[in-house]
Amino acid sequence: MLFILAWRNIWRNKKRSLIIIAAITAGLSCGLFASAVMYGMYESLINSTIDRELGHIQIHSIKFEDEKILNDTIPDFKSVLNEIKKLPEISGLSSRVIIEGMCSSASSSRGVKINGIIPEDESKVTTIQKQITEGSYFNSNLPSEVVIGNKLAENLDVKIKSKIVLSFQDFEGNIVYAAFKVAGIYRTESSLYDQSVIFVKQNELFSLLNSKDFSHEISLRLNSFQQVDSVYSKLSKTFPTLSVKDWKLLAPEIKVYYDILDIQLYFFMGIILFALLFGITNTMLMSVIERIREIGILIALGMKRSKIFLMIIIETIALSLVGGIAGLIIGVTVIEIVNSTGINLSAFTEGLSQFSISTVLYPVLPLSFYPMITIMIIFSAIIAAIYPAIKAIRLKPATAIRTY
Repeated sequence: MLFILAWRNIWRNKKRSLIIIAAITAGLSCGLFASAVMYGMYESLINSTIDRELGHIQIHSIKFEDEKILNDTIPDFKSVLNEIKKLPEISGLSSRVIIEGMCSSASSSRGVKINGIIPEDESKVTTIQKQITEGSYFNSNLPSEVVIGNKLAENLDVKIKSKIVLSFQDFEGNIVYAAFKVAGIYRTESSLYDQSVIFVKQNELFSLLNSKDFSHEISLRLNSFQQVDSVYSKLSKTFPTLSVKDWKLLAPEIKVYYDILDIQLYFFMGIILFALLFGITNTMLMSVIERIREIGILIALGMKRSKIFLMIIIETIALSLVGGIAGLIIGVTVIEIVNSTGINLSAFTEGLSQFSISTVLYPVLPLSFYPMITIMIIFSAIIAAIYPAIKAIRLKPATAIRTY
């Protein structure tokens, strides 16, 4: 009965109620879309980092973590690889040789990280082969090929088929020089990565180092993102003498951002609702002032003041929920439409590449976000209703009845 009375009161002044509902709808839907863009940007950062380099989990020798020198290889790495391959969650596995060295052309030199890979295995873990902009990703059987980033190509002033010289230390500390031909140029979301990482075939590094097979890094790709924690736990127990790290440990700065992102988004939405709160309070206050005589009569007839208070609270919550639900529906619809097409930010490629963010953003919000927003709307409505409700229950029936 009280709810029906409150609902009818909302629509006694339709124009005023529709204005505040429209304000709540617009504010909430815009806030949701802005939050989805921020969340999508974060997801792009995570995915591009995992796809480009990290994989879901990496394994190193413990010493390699500290100094990253050539001798810190993974002991008996083939047995480690065979043990990992038994896990059904694994979709890709790449053993890498990592050497810090110099890359020189006729015009310039740069320090680089040389990744010795097996191209077929690496293509199952990272997406570099899909980001080739010129040339190819080790598609020919020609020897001494190297794939480099576009930024490094610009710094060295080289093109496809240009010759570059790699230099690095061997196991005895002697400098090894080797000439390679640029077979492919890639471009990722990170300009820093593009100017500092190159790829060569692993067997050619073994030949230059006059060494048997070895590995510095094993990178894993799993079937699902949700399997990371369970597989990480299994591998940590299986290989206690090795350093096993998931992407959150490998990129702790992203993990920190991940931890505070939800708080940031809820705070952002809280600011929007706080601003709307004043509009809702003003609307309900006007509604109470217009009904002073009516409320006075209800009190005079014996209606408890607590019920008057509750009626104002219900009116405010109902008014806010109508606007809130409309805002959620419009916000979700807009997010889904834009998510299917993406937001093209290619005009800001240079700036975004500094933060390893893709030039096409796909707004998205987790489902867990919506229940919390609904609770925040109800909480804001209750706060907004308190002052008008107190003003209503403090009315003196004798005075209120004489008011016109």
